[in-house]
Amino acid sequence: MDGNGRWAAARALPRPAGHHMGVRAVKRIVENCARRGVEVLTLFAFSSENWQRPRDEVSMLMRRFLEALDQEVEQLHRNDIRLCFVGDAQQLNAGLRERMAAAAALTAGNRRMILVVAIAYGGRWDITQAARSLARRCVAGELAIEAIDEDCLEAQLALHGLPDPDLLIRTGGERRISNFLLWNLAYTELYFCDTLWPDFDEQELDAAIEYFGGRQRRFGRVPGPSVRRADEHP
Repeated sequence: MDGNGRWAAARALPRPAGHHMGVRAVKRIVENCARRGVEVLTLFAFSSENWQRPRDEVSMLMRRFLEALDQEVEQLHRNDIRLCFVGDAQQLNAGLRERMAAAAALTAGNRRMILVVAIAYGGRWDITQAARSLARRCVAGELAIEAIDEDCLEAQLALHGLPDPDLLIRTGGERRISNFLLWNLAYTELYFCDTLWPDFDEQELDAAIEYFGGRQRRFGRVPGPSVRRADEHP
């Protein structure tokens, strides 16, 4: 979800104004994805590299995230959306971790859509922590080195138990993955657009889904039908 700061700068507004509008875009896209029958939506909210931003901006982003969490979790629950979080939670303060845990527990039984929020997350961190987990099991004598395969490693990743993404959307004009879900995106279709995140709307989402639907996947894994129209039945 790239482009909040540039959106604000183009309007001679402070950066927090761009992040405020970015939160509105999140709500808009979550609602539209649920309406379209998307089964799992993962949002890259705060990367492991974002800690390198100025301290004031990081503090503002954490406050904005907490405010959005407090304001939206009840609505997500009413809409039967399950909320999950992935990332290095130990990097977050205890109060935020508690609120995240409470939101996840409240919505745990919901089935309409799974909304995964990646916060303090990095793809390299994800693979590294999975490798460390397997190493600890080997040292403890619980796992033989020869038994480690792709399935074994995947079981230790943050998104274990969820399907790999069919489609990655990146806004804001950048054409790179930026350390997001490095393992999980192995066979994912990539869609890049120049639209800044606060301006990403239903029409932009439709364009991304149409792009995905029009692609001919000849090699590798053929994704399952995770995206369907609102008038279609599973």
